Amino acid sequence: MAAPAQVYIAQSVLTPPETPPIGSERKPIHNWPEPETEPEEVYFEIPWTSSSQETDGNFNVPHQDVLLLHGPKQKYEHTKKQPIPVLENEREMLVEVEVVGLNPIDWKAPDFGFGLPDLPCISGRDLAGKVVRSPRAKSRFDVGDSVMAISTDYRDSRKSAYQQFAAVSDFNACRLPHNISAQEAAPLGVAFVAAALALGICIGMDFLVTSGGPRGPDLLRIVQSISRDSLPKDIHQECFDGINKNERAKAGDWIAIWGGSSATGCCAVQLAKLAGLKVVAVIDVARSGERMLRHGADLLVDRLDEERAISIVKGITKGKLRFGLDTIGKPTAIRLAQGMQSESGVDSKAHLVGLTGLPKEPTNGVVYHSVPIKAFHEAPDVGEGLMIWLEKLLENGLLATPDIEVADGGLEGINAALDRLRNGSVNGPRIVVPLRS
Repeated sequence: MAAPAQVYIAQSVLTPPETPPIGSERKPIHNWPEPETEPEEVYFEIPWTSSSQETDGNFNVPHQDVLLLHGPKQKYEHTKKQPIPVLENEREMLVEVEVVGLNPIDWKAPDFGFGLPDLPCISGRDLAGKVVRSPRAKSRFDVGDSVMAISTDYRDSRKSAYQQFAAVSDFNACRLPHNISAQEAAPLGVAFVAAALALGICIGMDFLVTSGGPRGPDLLRIVQSISRDSLPKDIHQECFDGINKNERAKAGDWIAIWGGSSATGCCAVQLAKLAGLKVVAVIDVARSGERMLRHGADLLVDRLDEERAISIVKGITKGKLRFGLDTIGKPTAIRLAQGMQSESGVDSKAHLVGLTGLPKEPTNGVVYHSVPIKAFHEAPDVGEGLMIWLEKLLENGLLATPDIEVADGGLEGINAALDRLRNGSVNGPRIVVPLRS
């Protein structure tokens, strides 16, 4: 299924904007300043496979089953005999989807009618499966590899998860080590990518310097080595002008993560600790405290009394907290911004990343950031650098996958599983749906 020709670009896959009028030619354009000089080039070593092939002679499936969304406020419709996705460039491969990981946006987008591409469309961001057709270009992958894939390019239905076969860019896929199953990996992708981009680009954390872990990418340096014109304009500000070099997070700095028990929050806590940061996790301590301690949080603060939580954060960091990540929404982002105001004044600005919302009013000395999620699929060096690192983290047991709950029914069971997310009956584990029993 080919991608729609007219694309309305969302700033984040986590918080899609209102869908533009049908037939609209509008695209969001932001007039941010251009850099005075081009940054130096950055290279990241890629472990190529020994061979690659254009097609697998054993793959001759003529059509597939998919879930189609025909309109807002409608259920996904199980549809048979749909075309197999066509691979449109030499870096794409075809993956047989074995397990789908569900995300809240999968029900929120149709329910509220925002961020929808041309309809009908196929949804789903997280998947795990096996490569059945490898890329035409030299690649890390070959037929038969077990992989997880992340579809942040959600307007391209070829890459979506709610189908039996999905097109996947090889730089947006992670080869699964033998110690990680497809069910364990399926719900990890979007959470890991969002956390890594938030920390690596928005606050400038250098994953090249980790404590006892494998070498990771310096995402900010990588993205700033790319031509500005090659990236969508609505992420220019975040990628090129969001943080000064002298303000980047470094080992020993404090970061407060509000909502640290969410899937993205759990990834952020673990990645921050690998890079040597000190982490305050603002959570429901009674419910999630033990898990956050296992992930390495240095301090747990109970979120049930938000005013006291901020008072504790400010006391521990002596009023000089410079980095914050909110995974909940605008009200808690406002609270966290208040805790980042310096009581004694510091030279460097503070930086607050909001995954699902940011304060409307400015906070003195605090810079607001939104995750440039599209950098993952628009900048191959960013995507591949993250995926190679993720492979090493999983292989070495340095990143825990989310707790899961397995839902039955295959594609036809996804609507019922999404209803459970919709009504809040699942609180904690991530739902995964195997497509074959």
